[in-house]
Amino acid sequence: MLRGSHRSCWMRFVVLLCLFLSATPLWAQHDGQNQTSVQQAVSPDHQQHGTVGHQTGWEGSVAGIAYSEFNHHLTGILVLIIGLSEVRQALAVPFWAWTRFLLPGALLTSGVFLLIWSDHDAWPIGSLSFMQTFFGSDSEIFQHKSYGLLSVAVGMIELLRRVGHLGHAVWAAPLPAFAIIGGLMLFGHSHGIHPSAGKIAMDHAVMGTMAVTAGSSKLLSDWIHSPSRAQYSKWELLWAGLLTLIGIQLLIYSE
Repeated sequence: MLRGSHRSCWMRFVVLLCLFLSATPLWAQHDGQNQTSVQQAVSPDHQQHGTVGHQTGWEGSVAGIAYSEFNHHLTGILVLIIGLSEVRQALAVPFWAWTRFLLPGALLTSGVFLLIWSDHDAWPIGSLSFMQTFFGSDSEIFQHKSYGLLSVAVGMIELLRRVGHLGHAVWAAPLPAFAIIGGLMLFGHSHGIHPSAGKIAMDHAVMGTMAVTAGSSKLLSDWIHSPSRAQYSKWELLWAGLLTLIGIQLLIYSE
């Protein structure tokens, strides 16, 4: 258990972090309004890179929007499952213990999906090669695949933790770290030249804010409280609640 002064300092830090992050959607909205003109200026690089979807106007097309919205909605279902399963753990509910496996299962599912189907023109389903997909200049594709790799890695770690094979406290850190890193990446996530670039930037900034706040709450909860606690943690409940809200936002996401 931390000393009272240390705990108070960390609580103040989390509150200040949440207040700071609450202002970032305004920045993202302003940045999104200028996104189209900036990307038009760098479009020759995309042409040299040979990204099929960007060259042929995939972003913003009827098919492109439908593909993107389906991916977000499917991810939303998985994140909602994760959030609801974590609510049970946050409230220390003694029954439905099997739901603890929903989080690693959903992470593994979403990771595999992103690695294969995140982008229609990327490897392994599109025209881009493995090297072009993972080491090319298209940041959107790279971020999608990075999310996939991190999701699979963290899903495996959480599965091993929850079956008792990884008992050291250090293995609790990758999950909230993934939430924080993924949330920060959302602030720079772009869908290319898109008629709804400002709205998309705003949506991703809101999700990024909630993800970073959720991950910070989870880190604080794991540090302060023992895994064998019999009472619920408000920080754990904040983590679960924010994940649930992110899942709902993804379910209603539209371009």
